[in-house]
Amino acid sequence: MQNVDAAGLGIGDSYSPRIMGVLNVSEESPYEPSVFDEPSGAAAYVDERLIDQGADIVDIGLESANKRFSVLSADEELKRLDTAIETIASVSGDAVFSIETRYHEVAAAALDAGFDMVNDICGFADPEMPRVCEEYDAPVVKMASPPDLERPGAVESPEEIYEALQMNGFTDKTIIDPAFGGWSAEKTLEDDRETFARLEEFRGLGRPLLVSINRKNFLRELAGRSTDDALPVSLAATSMAVERGAHVIRTHDVAETRDAAIIGREFSQYRPSETRLGIEELDDVSQGIERHFEQSDGSPDSSVIRTFELSGLSTVDQSCLSTLAAEHGATFIHGERGVLLGTTEALSALAENGETGAVSEKMDDDHASLEPVLEAIEERVNGGR
Repeated sequence: MQNVDAAGLGIGDSYSPRIMGVLNVSEESPYEPSVFDEPSGAAAYVDERLIDQGADIVDIGLESANKRFSVLSADEELKRLDTAIETIASVSGDAVFSIETRYHEVAAAALDAGFDMVNDICGFADPEMPRVCEEYDAPVVKMASPPDLERPGAVESPEEIYEALQMNGFTDKTIIDPAFGGWSAEKTLEDDRETFARLEEFRGLGRPLLVSINRKNFLRELAGRSTDDALPVSLAATSMAVERGAHVIRTHDVAETRDAAIIGREFSQYRPSETRLGIEELDDVSQGIERHFEQSDGSPDSSVIRTFELSGLSTVDQSCLSTLAAEHGATFIHGERGVLLGTTEALSALAENGETGAVSEKMDDDHASLEPVLEAIEERVNGGR
C-alpha cells in the first residue's frame, strides 16, 4: 500500500486514520451548518467546528454535486474560489486544505493560492487534472466517475467503480474514493451497500482509500432514521470502514467521527504493530496428510505442500524472499498479504540456508532484514503450528 504525504500529513497504512471536515461556499449545498458565503464566518466555522474538533483536512466545496442542480463552469467556480482563498487565509488553526473541483484550471488556481490538495469529484474526467496535480506535487482524491465532467459518481456496481478508478491512471499522490451516495438516478441503495461490503477490495489498487459515508441514505434506510437522527449509523459504519482499511473519512460530524475511527483503527488488521511480521498457515489439511504419511511409513517432507500467508513485509523483503524461495524450490507470491508455499522439505531448506551469504548478496542491510521471517518459517515448519 502506497502512503501519501499531504503537506507533511501522512496518509496510508502507516498512519492513523485522517478526518476530512467539510466547508461549503455554495448556497446550493444541502447541509446548512457548513454553508457560508463570506470568509470571516467560514473561517470561524473551520477553526471551531472542524480543526478544533479533530479535523486533519478541510475540504472546501465550490458547488453542490447534487444531480438536481446544473453544473457550474470552470469560470463560475473560479468566481467562488476567492471566498475559499480568503477563508483559509483567515483560519488560525493548522490543517491541510483541499479544494473540491472537477476542473484543472480551478485546481491550479487554488494550489497557487495556498491550497494543499485537490478533491476531484469527476475522477480525472478532465485529463489535465493529473498533470496539474503532479506539477504542484499535490495529493489528489480521485472519486470514481464516468469520463464525463457533468456526471460525477454515476457508477453503480463495485466492478464498474473499480474500473472507473483506474481511468486515466494515477499520480504518485492519488487517494481513491469509491463514491458512496445518490450521484445518479440509476445508483441504488443496494449498490452502495454492496460496495461497502466489498470495501476492502479497493485496496487492491494500492492507493490510500477515502470514504464519504456521513449520514448517507444507504445507512439511514437500514435503521429507519432521518438525516438528523443518522449520526449513530454513520459512526458504526465509520468504525467498520477503518477496520476494513479506509484511511480518510470525510464527514460533517468531526469529533464523533474521529472517535469512531480510532476504535476502528485499534482493531484493524492493517494497523502497524510492534511485531511487524504476521505469519499464518492457511491450510489445515496438511497435518491430516502428514498423519497419513506417518501411518503408512511414508515421508511427507517431499510431498505435502504447506502454505503460509505473510503480512508486514516491505517491498524489499518481498523481492528478496521471492528470490530465495525460488532457489530452494519454494514459491513466494507478492502482495499485501504475500503467500509462501512449498513442500516441507523446500521450506525447511529455505529457513535453514536462507540466512547465509545469499541473503546478504540480495538484500540491502540498510533497508530490510529477513531474519525474523526466516526464523518464523523455521519454527512453523519444523516445530509445528
